[in-house]
Amino acid sequence: MGDLLNNDEIQTINIEETLQNSYLDYSMSVIVGRALPDVRDGLKPVHRRILYAMDKLNLSHGAKFKKSARIVGDVIGQYHPHGDTAVYDALVRMAQDFSMRMQLVDGQGNFGSVDGDSAAAMRYTEARMTKYAGELLKDLDKNTVNMIDNYDGTTKEPDVMPTRAPNLLINGSSGIAVGMATNIPPHNPTEIMNGLKALLKNPDIELSEIMRHIKAPDFPTGGIIFGKKGIMDAYETGRGRIKVRAKTHIEKKGHRDIIIIDELPYQVNKARLIENIANLVKDKMIDGVSEIRDESDRDGMRVVIELKKDAMSEIVLNNLFKQTSMQTTFGIIMLSILNQEPRIFGIITILKHFINHRKTIIIRRTIFDLEKAKARAHILEGLKKALDIIDQIIKVIKASKNVEEARDNLVSEFEFSQIQAQSIVDMRLGKLTGLEREKIENELLELLTLIEYLESILKSEEILHGIINDEFDELLVTYTDARRTEIEDDYDDIDIEDLIPNEPMVVTITHRGYIKRVPLASYEKQKRGGKGKIAVTTYEDDFIERFFTCNTHDTLLFVTDRGQLHWLKVYKIPEGSRIAKGKAVVNLLNLMADEKIRSIIPTTDFSEEKGLVFFTQKGIVKRTNLSEFSNIRSNGVRAIVLDDDDALITAKIADQDIKYLFIVTKLAQCIKFDIEKTREQGRSTRGVRGIKFKHEDDEVIDANIIASDEQEILIVAEKGIGKRTDAGEYRLTNRGGSGVIAMKMTAKTGKYIVGCLMVDEGMDMMALTKAGKMIRVDMQTISKSSRNTSGVYIVKGDDVASVSRCPKQPIDDEEEDENLLLDPSELV
Repeated sequence: MGDLLNNDEIQTINIEETLQNSYLDYSMSVIVGRALPDVRDGLKPVHRRILYAMDKLNLSHGAKFKKSARIVGDVIGQYHPHGDTAVYDALVRMAQDFSMRMQLVDGQGNFGSVDGDSAAAMRYTEARMTKYAGELLKDLDKNTVNMIDNYDGTTKEPDVMPTRAPNLLINGSSGIAVGMATNIPPHNPTEIMNGLKALLKNPDIELSEIMRHIKAPDFPTGGIIFGKKGIMDAYETGRGRIKVRAKTHIEKKGHRDIIIIDELPYQVNKARLIENIANLVKDKMIDGVSEIRDESDRDGMRVVIELKKDAMSEIVLNNLFKQTSMQTTFGIIMLSILNQEPRIFGIITILKHFINHRKTIIIRRTIFDLEKAKARAHILEGLKKALDIIDQIIKVIKASKNVEEARDNLVSEFEFSQIQAQSIVDMRLGKLTGLEREKIENELLELLTLIEYLESILKSEEILHGIINDEFDELLVTYTDARRTEIEDDYDDIDIEDLIPNEPMVVTITHRGYIKRVPLASYEKQKRGGKGKIAVTTYEDDFIERFFTCNTHDTLLFVTDRGQLHWLKVYKIPEGSRIAKGKAVVNLLNLMADEKIRSIIPTTDFSEEKGLVFFTQKGIVKRTNLSEFSNIRSNGVRAIVLDDDDALITAKIADQDIKYLFIVTKLAQCIKFDIEKTREQGRSTRGVRGIKFKHEDDEVIDANIIASDEQEILIVAEKGIGKRTDAGEYRLTNRGGSGVIAMKMTAKTGKYIVGCLMVDEGMDMMALTKAGKMIRVDMQTISKSSRNTSGVYIVKGDDVASVSRCPKQPIDDEEEDENLLLDPSELV
């Protein structure tokens, strides 16, 4: 024990440094010896060892199959000291036509399926190499690559394969090492060979020229690649992302559409995809699907998705792309090993390294063949010389005691080399005939010609390039194949709008800031005077402030009382029932504390031919080009600069057809002036005066835009009284004046105006009361009156909070019109 504790034998080490070195050794072992492919042959060590073991078993293309277990046993026993399952899994993948663009193993038996079925046990399956795999091993016996010791030093294995085919790009590779990963997609062999020929011809070729030949990855399972940006990024830098989508078509079955999936993205499990779609349909995440079944057979893939009668195939299909693996993103990382070092390469660099590899292989092969030819020529020269003096040679041989003495005597007396003398001693008597002599001379002549040619290869790079080019041509003829994966030049991300039907909606927002959307069809049409239906359930201290109608695909511009503008799509507003409270708008928009939304404007585009007109409580008007609001930040942008005591009331979109602006005040004052009186201003400006109030306590309550004097204006007072009046009856004045009377105010009308609308034959009016009731009215049934009158009752029994227009809806034939008509005595 004392000897074991001898201080002289104890070494002090730094544990941090030791762990770093040990982990570095481990990680480099995984990187170089297990997980990543070599840039030259595109093989990981396990794949290279499987092919080498099969070569040693004489399992070339055309040979008899051997049990996979025998192959795996040789691999793990001699070259790859890892688990047999891992080796067999690698062998299985090399035999799968849905995993490899060009299979390396010809399998017999169950080698798995695209549904994710496992291969049969290795004792049941058989394998041999494919013809393409033979291209990877060609000339292996001609000292073309370095042979290194196997794991226990008992035999040799190739450091790299002398492949004639650029396997790294043709079959791709994927693997996770330590701190890095590779994911190289497979490519079309014809395109790769054409790209190599172009690079060989022009070493300074540009990426754009290469991509005329190598258009994109080509997956064995087909599919569709969208967009070239990710491809160009990957080919230039070694990193990129491409979107791959299933190939589908639509068939008809009576009045229903049927979606047929013909091809899937690379490495997508068909059975798992079908199960995922079924679960999404069950959970109502995908609507419109009635049945899913798999009709795939030996002739190809066919997954059938039957739709319901009212389902739109485009919407369902886009939903499937959005929510399932029918569309995937393939992240390209072209990482591989060069000189025992992992590096990320662009595609041109990979092609150059392969060409350099081929040069090395051809040079080493040429040297091997040259040495062999020279050795044979040397022997033939000795035999030819011996035939000329055969009698003397026979005499010397007969006088010798044994073979060794005869060989030495020939060397000393006739100046033969040891090799030549040995071949002469071993020569049979049949070589003395005239015919055999002629054969020796002819063979020698052929060898001298071959030697001259082989030496020319080593001296001329042009001849070397010609040989490489000829090899590429041979591979093109042998392995030419049509592209399987289609390419679409431009790709736009699937907009969620494609997943949602474009339907009319009613959007409501309460005083406390709760917003929701409800399908317009949820509200029944009534005539004026009706009592309406509950549109929303509010808190006791809450009420509906505003509502409007729009479509789900429209863009909403939220303009707040502080002059900020926010951007939102209608479909992003939560859909609720007719009596639901909705969702707090602060959860949808990035609003400041106490900031209130004053105007919500639906629009379909941000055309420069349109303007956004702002109206403030103090009578300020401002017009800004709509295009200035196309790029809204998450916290919005300032749309108008407001005075400290002012607030925004409303905003409207005005196109080139708009002639006038119309402002109405709370105390029934109104003004109409030419829109050109307000020039377009930038976002961060104040605007100009639109109206001058006659009373200090007056303020702007609503405003509108007018295209012509023939249009009609509907003005509604707080007690539900309203009237239609031609816009021409409102005198055109200068901007900033006091205007004229908008409506004759009485006790029945109430003190205040609540809003004004432009009458449209294709639109109804919807009025919202402070109690939360909503009523739809055909504006054509409202009496037409002159400017200085009051009108008729539109809503009875409750004060009106706001009014808006909505699309017409046919009147139910069963409605009793006479019960909804007003008595003439109700006219004010």
